[in-house]
Amino acid sequence: MTAAETPSQGARRDRAQYGVCGVLAVVGGLVIADAARLPHMATSNDPIGPKPVPIVLGVLLLLIAVLYAVDVARGGTGAAEEGEDVDVTSAVDWKTVLLLIGAFVVNLATIEPLGWVISGTLLFWGSAYALGNRHYVRNLLIAVALSLITFYAFAIGLGINLPAGVLQGIL
Repeated sequence: MTAAETPSQGARRDRAQYGVCGVLAVVGGLVIADAARLPHMATSNDPIGPKPVPIVLGVLLLLIAVLYAVDVARGGTGAAEEGEDVDVTSAVDWKTVLLLIGAFVVNLATIEPLGWVISGTLLFWGSAYALGNRHYVRNLLIAVALSLITFYAFAIGLGINLPAGVLQGIL
């Protein structure tokens, strides 16, 4: 550590980062506690069962929380945003934020009655609109394609049936 880097010279620790460490630790603990409640369901195809993966992830979250806290205690800070397309001095674009929140709320409200394909289409199209894309027809076609792809990827690839809603029997 050089003289210019000593904490007495004005380098401040960002105490808010300890909050991030705490959140990581709490989430890690909750993941482990939730995984511990899973019943042991080993089969001949899966002798290990579903418990180990979330427990390992919870332990890793706890480890990251500890390592991050040590880094913050030693004065480590993240690099300032230097992206060429980001102006950190500009104000928040609340219109875009609120439109995105609206797209998610519409998705939340319509996923059961209308089904994933329609609500996902609204979500993807609304998100593209909120982010400034004004190619309405192209965005609609892409949104429908994304919704159908994710619907069938979940159904066929993962064995998870997303709600079909009004398209039940058609999909």
